[in-house]
Amino acid sequence: MEAQALGSALFPFSRSLQSGFRTLSESLASAGYGLVLLGQSLTWLKVAWKRRNVVVQQMYMCGIGSLGVCLVVAVFTGMILSIQAGRELARFQQQALVGSLVSVTMAREMGPFMTAIILAACVGSAMAAEIGTMRVSEEIDALEVMSIDPAMYLVMPRVLAMILVCPALTVVTDVVAVTGGAVVCKSLLGVSYYTYFDNALDILELKDLYSGLFKAAVFGITVATIGCTQGMRTTGGAAGVGVATRNAVVHSLLMILVFGYFLTRFFYDVA
Repeated sequence: MEAQALGSALFPFSRSLQSGFRTLSESLASAGYGLVLLGQSLTWLKVAWKRRNVVVQQMYMCGIGSLGVCLVVAVFTGMILSIQAGRELARFQQQALVGSLVSVTMAREMGPFMTAIILAACVGSAMAAEIGTMRVSEEIDALEVMSIDPAMYLVMPRVLAMILVCPALTVVTDVVAVTGGAVVCKSLLGVSYYTYFDNALDILELKDLYSGLFKAAVFGITVATIGCTQGMRTTGGAAGVGVATRNAVVHSLLMILVFGYFLTRFFYDVA
């Protein structure tokens, strides 16, 4: 009886342990598959010019399709930063420094971070759904039968497009956010546009600009690779496509945070 009771008590723990090991194994397998897929797609960059029409099409879908959301998020992010920082700095009669704070924050961290989040939600999920649908409908199997490498045909154009689009959208996000902060600073804090933009440009260093753009490029690669990986590994029909889409967004957000921390530490603690 005691053995049965002990077995009953340990059974839920055993199931949880097995589930945890299964999840860890699947995560490692997915990460390994994604790295291999990224490496294969990068080796096919040599044919990118021949497939430039597809790359441009992907750039249009990733960039123009996400531009409206980026503009709205950027302007309100800049306004929120401006009003929050301005209220505190006004207590010390330093509200003129709001432009410096907003520009540095957006260029170093918030610009690439917010842009990557938007692309993960809008583009990464779409990549996972599109490629996942092709996987479950056996279209990718047909490509392989015809000796067409899916990494070249599907993944490489998307990865290259995201490498180019994410930094470009980050620049737009930074400029719009700083401009939105200027409007709030002028209307609520009484700081002139000249003073605001003069401080905003004076504080920026070259490292702030290239570190933010490098982060954006890394985030773009991350979102595209995870989206394509989840799509390529889709199983289980329509339900599997939904799971792949969700995983693409969740994993992208997690990796953006992780890479953002390590890149920030590298540029401002090591480099």
